[in-house]
Amino acid sequence: MTPFDRRGLLRLAALGAAGTLTSACAAAGAPTPATATPSAAGSAAGGSAPAPAADALPRLASGLPFEIAGGPRTRAAVALTFHGQGDPRIAEALLAEAARADARLTVMAVGSWLDEQPAMASRILDGGHELGNHTQNHRAISTMSADRAYQEIARCAQRLKQLTGSQGRWFRPSQAADCTPTVAAQARRAGYAHCLGYDLDSLDYTDPGAEAVTRTVLAAVRPGSVVSMHFGHTGTVAALPAILDGLHRRGLRAVTTSELLS
Repeated sequence: MTPFDRRGLLRLAALGAAGTLTSACAAAGAPTPATATPSAAGSAAGGSAPAPAADALPRLASGLPFEIAGGPRTRAAVALTFHGQGDPRIAEALLAEAARADARLTVMAVGSWLDEQPAMASRILDGGHELGNHTQNHRAISTMSADRAYQEIARCAQRLKQLTGSQGRWFRPSQAADCTPTVAAQARRAGYAHCLGYDLDSLDYTDPGAEAVTRTVLAAVRPGSVVSMHFGHTGTVAALPAILDGLHRRGLRAVTTSELLS
C-alpha cells in the first residue's frame, strides 16, 4: 500500500481543526515503573471471530514484574504502542504505514472506540498487531473509586473478548503513566497480569508536528523501548514513516509487546 498522501493528510488536518478528531491521553511525563528484563474479530458488532490461540502467541519471559515500562536492552527491538481511539481513517493510515515497513504494533484500545468501530479489532489483528485494554471510556482512572475503576477495565475487557475471543494480555491505565495501587488491584481482579507503561513518550498527542514527533522518538529510543503513541493525530501518521526508517537504520525492529517481552 502507498504511504498516506499529502492531500489526505491535509483533509484530515482540516477535520481535526473542526474538532472531529478525538484527542488522546492528556497525561504527560515519563512513567516510573522499572524496566522489565527477561529471567491476542468480528468484522461487525456482535462478531465472534476468534483471536489467535494463546499457545500461538509468543511465550512471555519468566519473572516479569506487574508493571512494565520497557523490555530487555539486549534485544534489537522496540514496541510502538498506540492508544486506540479517534478517526478510523487515521488508524487505517497508520496501519498502512506499518505494513509498508513490515512493522508490528500494539494497540491499547478504548472500549467505547471499539463500540463505534468494531471492524477495527479484526483489522488490527489481521495485520499481525496486538490489542490491549485502555479502559472503556478513557477517563482519569487514577481518580476513581475501586469499583468504578474495575468497571472501566472490565467493560473494555468484555468488549475485546466479544470481538476477538480474548481480552488481550495488556492493560494500560487511562490518563496516567502508571498504575496506582488501587488501579493495579482492579486490573488484577479483571484478569490482567501486567500493567503496561512506557519508557518513551512521543508527546504526539500535543500535536507538535511530524518533525518534532520524529525527533522526540529517535533522540531517545533504544533497544527494548516501549514507546507511547496515539491514533487520532495526523502528525503521527506523517511522522511514522521517518520513525520506522530511523529504527531500521539503527538495526531495531518494531515488534508487538508480547514479542518484545518473550
